[in-house]
This record gives sequence, C-alpha cells and structure tokens, in this order.
Amino acid sequence: MNRVPQSLIEELAADLSPVRPMKPGRGIALVGAAALASVVLVALIEGLWRGIATGEASALFFIANGMFGLLGAATALAAIRMASPRVGNHHDGARWALAMAALLPAAAIAVLGLQGGLAEIVHDPYGLGCFLAGAEFGGITFVALIAWLRQGAPVSPPLAGTYAGIAAGALGTFAHGLACPVDTLAHLGSWHVLPVVLGGVIGRIAVPSLVRW
Repeated sequence: MNRVPQSLIEELAADLSPVRPMKPGRGIALVGAAALASVVLVALIEGLWRGIATGEASALFFIANGMFGLLGAATALAAIRMASPRVGNHHDGARWALAMAALLPAAAIAVLGLQGGLAEIVHDPYGLGCFLAGAEFGGITFVALIAWLRQGAPVSPPLAGTYAGIAAGALGTFAHGLACPVDTLAHLGSWHVLPVVLGGVIGRIAVPSLVRW
C-alpha cells in the first residue's frame, strides 16, 4: 500500500488558513443594515412623507410598500442562503413573494386598461423620478449582497444574482416609497415596480462575473 509522504502533506497544508464559517445570520444582519441605511438616507435627503402618520396615506400605499418590503426580505434571504449551498436549500419563499408582488402591476394593467386610463402611467410627472430614486437607493443593498455572495460559493450565480438584484430593487423602492406621497394604483403599480425589474435584470447579467469561484 502506497503512503503519501509526510513532507508532501505538510507542503500542501502549509498554505492553508482557517476560514470563518458563513452563518446566514451575519448575511441577514448585513442586508438589514444596508436596508436601514437606505431608509435613513431617504429620510435625510427627501424626508419621510408625513401623510403616513396623519392618516392621509391610502390603504393601497401600505399594501404596495408592504409587498415591496416582503419581496425584498424574501429574495434577499434566498440570495444569502445561496452563498452557502446545501442539500434541501429551497427558495419557495422567494418564488411566492415574486408571485405576490406580480399582482400589483397585473392589477394596475387590468384596472387601468378596463377604465381606459393606461395613459395615466405614461403622463405621470413623478414617475421617472421615483423609478430612478428607487433604483439608486437599492444600490446599497445590492453592494451588500454582492459582497456576501463573493464570500461564498453559489451553485447558480445567475439565479443568485437575479435574487440579489430583485431584493435590492424591492428594498430600494420600499425605502423611497416612504417619502413618496403619490399612492395611486397607476403610480405604485408601474414606476415603483420598475426598480425591481431593473434590479433583477442587472443582477442576472452583472453578478455572475463578480462571484465566480
């Protein structure tokens, strides 16, 4: 029986160094801090909408922004878990959250289409600004998730990148939504959804090359 020389074992082990295990709790804390930083930035730069506390905000405002927050949390958790692949690592929560969030733009298209009000989306004077702001404020979460994924070994970088981008867009539009007083279905179901779509596309395209292992 051939034995591996002790000198060879020592040579192979010489360059090894202990690696800190990736615990999901650290990733959740990192993303939570990034999302909180986004909200703080929105409050400092734009100021939170007072209508939230005074009762001016409609039920749709809370439903839509709540959906964005839940979508961001679910997809961020999926991306965090994908950094440490394991048997039985499912992402059903993220898929259900995506299905839930898709109801908002679907409802906007259906209702406005039946009412002949689709032009309201195109002529929204605040739409482009909300779209850009939601995407920009999501950048903090996007950077945090990329940093986390780079420490791990996701089996499917394109899917991990998609979830990371969706999470960033959803949490960014959630943060900006706290400052936006426009709470119509046409506005929330289109311009506040677009940062999520953009984030998913950018994440799928850009992230795989950044997290290769």
